[in-house]
Amino acid sequence: MEQKRTPVARLMTSGVHTVTADETVADAATRLLEQGVGSLVVVDGDDQPVGMFTTTDLAEFAADTAAGDDVTVSKYMTERVVTISVRDSLSDAAARMLGNGIHHLPVTDDDGVVGMLSTMDLTAHFSYTGGSDMV
Repeated sequence: MEQKRTPVARLMTSGVHTVTADETVADAATRLLEQGVGSLVVVDGDDQPVGMFTTTDLAEFAADTAAGDDVTVSKYMTERVVTISVRDSLSDAAARMLGNGIHHLPVTDDDGVVGMLSTMDLTAHFSYTGGSDMV
């Protein structure tokens, strides 16, 4: 009997936190702190993902002694966005994260970004289920 694999939609965090590329890094940092998250999806005017802004990007900004207060997210964001569909499996998500060396994976449906999946989510799920639904 084939084992049923858990879809990403079941584990993702809904209510994605976003930022636009023209907002300041200071505003993005405030949003990260206020929301208690490690990443923001950078979206365009149509709410489509165009980048990611993470705590790693924030650290790069902090280390850049030439950066001013008005520097925008676009200078530090990661432009290559790797996403996964709500219909894909957790196993697919884990493979995509490992293959791309990333910790946050925006989850999409036909309308755009609808959630976020992190390595922490996968780790918690795996520790609870033993990973039996990820094979």
